[in-house]
Amino acid sequence: MTLAEVGQRSQRILQEIEKVIVGKSGVVRYVLAGLLADGHVLIEDIPGVGKTMLARSLAKAVNGVFRRIQCTPDLLPSDITGTMVFDQKQGEFRFKPGPIFGNIILADEINRATPKAQASLLECMEERQVTVDGITHLLPRPFFVIATENPIEYHGTYPLPEAELDRFLLKVNIGYPEHRDEVVILERQMERHPIETVEPVVEVEELLAMQQEVRKVYVEPSLKDYIVSLVEATRRHEQVLLGASPRGSLAILRMAQVWAALEGRDYVLPDDVKRVAIPCLVHRLILRPEARMREVSPERLLHGLVETVEVPTTLKPWTSGA
Repeated sequence: MTLAEVGQRSQRILQEIEKVIVGKSGVVRYVLAGLLADGHVLIEDIPGVGKTMLARSLAKAVNGVFRRIQCTPDLLPSDITGTMVFDQKQGEFRFKPGPIFGNIILADEINRATPKAQASLLECMEERQVTVDGITHLLPRPFFVIATENPIEYHGTYPLPEAELDRFLLKVNIGYPEHRDEVVILERQMERHPIETVEPVVEVEELLAMQQEVRKVYVEPSLKDYIVSLVEATRRHEQVLLGASPRGSLAILRMAQVWAALEGRDYVLPDDVKRVAIPCLVHRLILRPEARMREVSPERLLHGLVETVEVPTTLKPWTSGA
């Protein structure tokens, strides 16, 4: 598969998803980029804006196995990963896989799960495997977690620990639709839900090939230095208690490669880095208490850093196949 084919197939996936998700092409593009970068996405938003429909339509468009985990305070780790059950016919215990065994996993309202249940996702998201009773079971590929959380409700919720937040490649918000887009939503659902019209446009094997191809996108050495400078700036900022880890640098690198591929290029530009830096870093920062008291948001702080960190002005020439 070539990068040109990656771009063509990506556009077809986007078109299918936008049959359901209206007026949010930027968010849809970020989520698809997260999938192509082989990461995971956290969506923080209020109920009813299409978080679940986004995950379902993406799964249908890539013909992947969709699984939903409804997170509640009584959810057990075994409810996610699976457990050993006794097979009376065989006279032995066998592993019964949990809902984590799929391609597109929706962890709905993840902050309602207890810390113990949330922790069961860490190995899955990072290692792409599950260990039960000392036996390791590999998860299917591709493996993509879309987790959602409601930022408004706090009763009965458990904040995601930093170690878990760091496992997400990026964090995005959907937001309310524009007036005209909401009218379109009403019109499309007059007779049936548009999720029924979504068709698979790529197969899982093609998606895996797309993930491999985007990693070949060229990143000039000075841009790697620029990425690290952005991340280092979060660690030195006077209003930041804990800055982004090296996993944040890798997230920007992978997302910038995918973003360039979606734009039809086999090389990364500084603008690609700028476009993905904030969603890749916003959930990785812990602000100092005095900054929070002044209502400084991580988004606003990162906007300032993106504007002030020096951008490479000269890039070495790049030609395909070099």
